[in-house]
Amino acid sequence: MSKAQWASFERPDEVRNLDHGRIDLVNLGEESIGRQVLEPGWRWSEHVKPLAGTQLCEFHHFGIVVSGVLHVEMADGTVMEVGPDCVYEIPPGHDAWVVGDEAVRSINWSGIRTWGAPLLATGERILTTVLFTDIVGSTDVAARLGDSRWRTLLASHNDQVRRALNRFGGVEVKTTGDGFLARFDAPARALGCARVICREAAALDLQIRAAVHTGEVEVVADDIRGLAVHLASRILGLAGPGDVLTTTTTRDLVDGSGLVFEDRGRHELKGISGAREVVALVDG
Repeated sequence: MSKAQWASFERPDEVRNLDHGRIDLVNLGEESIGRQVLEPGWRWSEHVKPLAGTQLCEFHHFGIVVSGVLHVEMADGTVMEVGPDCVYEIPPGHDAWVVGDEAVRSINWSGIRTWGAPLLATGERILTTVLFTDIVGSTDVAARLGDSRWRTLLASHNDQVRRALNRFGGVEVKTTGDGFLARFDAPARALGCARVICREAAALDLQIRAAVHTGEVEVVADDIRGLAVHLASRILGLAGPGDVLTTTTTRDLVDGSGLVFEDRGRHELKGISGAREVVALVDG
């Protein structure tokens, strides 16, 4: 059960200083809320793009503007300006900049936990936990619903996934058509996020499968690659509707967390040397 709690921006959990900007972060359990100040002259493609390593901002933002005016341009050409008292949603794939001589001050409750964090250098190898998700039977669902209703349903599911990633501190690497690839700095967070994604998708009458593995990956621009990514992808292929599968490597790393697993046997995985033990997270 959730408990009543509060936090103050006067005592933020993290202060992130940016070129022409600043973010104060406070945490309420697993949720992060940010107070963002963007100075006159700030522009995402000039001041954040070098950190992000992507052509456009790929974070999904929800928030409210307290003061100032922010201009937003989407990849599809959609343009909007949000000013004081405007509540906004900005999907991935956008540029943005401050209009005029007044700083933009806003409160963000989605897409802020890792926004503006330093970019990992291309070619750098890091230890991370990889999460793959996939909609089970998406082709059949799309055929049954038709293109328009399927696009609407998929957009709702993608919103759910991105909110879960933000809640658990995950970084979206890319979408895979009807699924996601993300990375986490803690395996328990990745497993918890996968479980929430499966539960919330059920409310949309969708069945999700997920796979999690912890290992070293190589950072390549805004993507990751390496054996850990391939292994997680192969394990996803073993998962059934509602399954969150992982390796004993990840299971052992979360020993003591209270998470419960059941054995799913040893499997030979295409392109992976040696049989691997697979376990499933038990929904509790």
